[in-house]
Amino acid sequence: MLLIEDDPGDALLTQEHLADSAVATRFAQASSLVEASALPATPDCVLLDLHLPDSQGLEALRRALDRWPDSAVVVLTGLDDAATGTAAVAAGAQDYLVKGRVDGAVIGRTVEYAIQRQRAHTAERQLRESRLQARENDRLQRGLLPKPLTTDPSLTVISRYVPGQQRSLLGGDFFDVVQEEDGILHAVIGDVCGNGPDEAAIGVGLRVGWRTLTLAGLSKAHRMRLLEQVLVAERPHDAMFATACTVRIAPDRSHAIVASAGHPPPLVITPNGAYSAPVRHHLGLGMFPGLGRWQESRVELPTGAGLLLYTDGVYEGYGDDGTRLGEQRFVELASRLTTVTDPADYLNALLAEVQRGDNGRHSDDTALLYLTWSAPPAETRPR
Repeated sequence: MLLIEDDPGDALLTQEHLADSAVATRFAQASSLVEASALPATPDCVLLDLHLPDSQGLEALRRALDRWPDSAVVVLTGLDDAATGTAAVAAGAQDYLVKGRVDGAVIGRTVEYAIQRQRAHTAERQLRESRLQARENDRLQRGLLPKPLTTDPSLTVISRYVPGQQRSLLGGDFFDVVQEEDGILHAVIGDVCGNGPDEAAIGVGLRVGWRTLTLAGLSKAHRMRLLEQVLVAERPHDAMFATACTVRIAPDRSHAIVASAGHPPPLVITPNGAYSAPVRHHLGLGMFPGLGRWQESRVELPTGAGLLLYTDGVYEGYGDDGTRLGEQRFVELASRLTTVTDPADYLNALLAEVQRGDNGRHSDDTALLYLTWSAPPAETRPR
């Protein structure tokens, strides 16, 4: 309880009323708003006189509400004026009491009700903000994690996005899949360094840019250069960069062309195990603008194989022994689980194993994109 009152007699009387009501177990008193604002603790309730040495009337109330937005503020003043009381409640005070017309029971009841109303108001505001945040997350998710643009009925695209353990907002991980009319399949996965709305916005921009450039028929290296230009132009500070991996899978699904800008290589998933695709790496987008020389690598795809693209969040967590999982152990884990033949079940099992030893300690986002196909399209099968 915080009483802001400059009259020693009124302060003592109010303190006695509070003692009689037993509503306050801890009590502090200040003679001005400046003195009260210097107190370190946040009170549950502020009893405020409107005639203080450093503030008068509703201005004092506004300053108190600004200083303690989550506390119940009850006006306790000698001014017996209905209009002022109405204005004070309209401005945000929980109640308006007149000195000389209160006792311990009245003050106790008023303070208790005011605290409960303020808590209900705070809870309602937080719920409203969480709903707004949820809608914002939905909009970000639609931008970062779009629906694949594919027509091949033999193709299965499974994706998972897991926000960091301490956050509900999406970060800068993004992916996309599009297919050309001739059956060529394109996929991308990327990771904007950092977490927050700026990173998410950049991730959306890069994903949309990649889809546009891919449908326009630009080469992978040219796409990387243009995506870097977009990143550099839009990023809020020079330290922001992104990694990305793009894949072009042949119509007969016999091989893939991969280009990596500082991103982990895809895993080739076969019935007999999994292994990292042998690809050449170069600088991440925006690390040293203009110096990237992204080269393509051809990766053979055995019959019955699929491709798993992922961000580094999947292996930066912890293993059962308390040490970082690491990329190599992640690949071994992915290989051990290839006995799970259903693509969705496989990703679920893989994520469950990754998270089992982590125990909620890892805070980075995790994105996975798993591409499988039952057979190449009929018109592209070798005769």
